Amino acid sequence: MAAFILEKLCHGCQRCLRACPNEAIKMVAHLPVVHPEQCNECEECMEVCMHGAIAFRTHPSISPSSG
Repeated sequence: MAAFILEKLCHGCQRCLRACPNEAIKMVAHLPVVHPEQCNECEECMEVCMHGAIAFRTHPSISPSSG
């Protein structure tokens, strides 16, 4: 799982960016973007978001190729 931003709800306040202990959130074009490889699922960003603009999802599974 990794956090992702619900852009329609985001106000660009950067509270999530400041709360992230792994610096997994960066601002791009005035909106935060989560880098999933850095997200440790601590949910601190979600806790500080006053607009409910952060959620978590599961990464798609990669199935081994049959050979």
